[in-house]
Amino acid sequence: MSPVIDDLGRLFNDAGHELALVGGPVRDAMLGRAHHDLDFATSARPEQTERLLKGWGDALWDMGRAFGTIGCRKGEWVVEVTTYRSEVYDPTSRKPTVDFGDTLDGDLGRRDFTVNAMAVKVPGRELEDPFGGVVDLAHRVLRTPGRPEDSFSDDPLRMMRAARFAAQLGFTVDPAVVAAMTAMAERIDIISAERVRDELVKLVCAPYPRLGLSLLVETGLAARVLPELPALALERDEHHRHKDVYEHTLTVLEQAIDLEDRLGGEPDFVSRFAALMHDVGKPRTRRFVDDGTVTFHHHDVVGAKLTRKRMKALKFSNDEIEAVSRLVELHLRFHGYGSGEWTDSAVRRYVRDAGDQLARLHVLTRADCTTRNQRKADRLRRSYDGLEERIARLSEEEELGSIRPDLDGNQIMEILGIAPGREVGQAYHHLLELRMDRGPMEEDDARAALLAWWASR
Repeated sequence: MSPVIDDLGRLFNDAGHELALVGGPVRDAMLGRAHHDLDFATSARPEQTERLLKGWGDALWDMGRAFGTIGCRKGEWVVEVTTYRSEVYDPTSRKPTVDFGDTLDGDLGRRDFTVNAMAVKVPGRELEDPFGGVVDLAHRVLRTPGRPEDSFSDDPLRMMRAARFAAQLGFTVDPAVVAAMTAMAERIDIISAERVRDELVKLVCAPYPRLGLSLLVETGLAARVLPELPALALERDEHHRHKDVYEHTLTVLEQAIDLEDRLGGEPDFVSRFAALMHDVGKPRTRRFVDDGTVTFHHHDVVGAKLTRKRMKALKFSNDEIEAVSRLVELHLRFHGYGSGEWTDSAVRRYVRDAGDQLARLHVLTRADCTTRNQRKADRLRRSYDGLEERIARLSEEEELGSIRPDLDGNQIMEILGIAPGREVGQAYHHLLELRMDRGPMEEDDARAALLAWWASR
């Protein structure tokens, strides 16, 4: 990092401009965390910054010009340089009004939290910390540079960012900040769904998502951006093993994170969000039985619908919506497996229905076991081990991941002497069901089965 920041500092200094490394890179350097994205603040205006970076970087972009930001790449480093600024939200607008400033302290004063309001002037390496960020970093606490009410009024998304940073850094949040978040929670409504979604994704993929999610629930923000989550706190799970379904859900999320080595080891949003949403159908399906127990029949199907609706509202991609909602819908399927009574046909259907989400379904299903009864937990684990072994064996024998009927559409039309149409699809579906029930068939056997089905219609 040193050659890059010093070289860039000299470039701006020789041109008569101030330049300082700011925000996350300064914070993370003090925490000993690697950082390849470097954010700078400068007294130079965007057009001046652009001229300087053109002759210095390997590639240049200016998508953030309206906000005073010019970006470039220099080797492995991604650099963004932003003119000193202040931004204030109009109470009725989702978009900030940007005004350029003249001083570094003024720029730092508009930042979200004190630990992000530190700067290192370059090339002289002089630390600027006007709001006590170093002390807060040492105490692992999140405070705002000024009054939190003013900060959140200027940009209500900062309330979500408080939860996100708590989840990323494992920090506590200053009581005054929590109080302001609680009092001003409704202000989040003015922020676009896309910006809320992006913060939620970062929070869920953080090392300590429980901290951030608990803060969102505590302050009432979750009720506005992800209301299905706090609703779970009203429900008891049918086994009475947890304080409520909300606590069970957070435990499942943490256990899913512990199993992410099965998915490559990196934070996996789809599996984490599926863990978070897997029981959201329970509040709507809760029924009290005469013997005092509680049931949540079909909460998997209802939960999948609620998940799909919420993710659409948050502007997630269709692929993400389909993946998460499918996992929510399938998360109970394994519990019909018992001690291995499923037929090979049932195992094939399990794999087919999971599709490309099978690895994540393994993770979610295993994570959903939160019983404190060790004997029961061991029995469930052994049963799922057995199911995975059967899937692996059948996959090796039959290529389960790409199950198709033993005859394709062209063969069906040729054998039956029919043109493309609905009947071809019906025949295809019939052969697929036979494939699931019987396994692979020889072509002659498949032909005979097709003709028998056609004759019986």
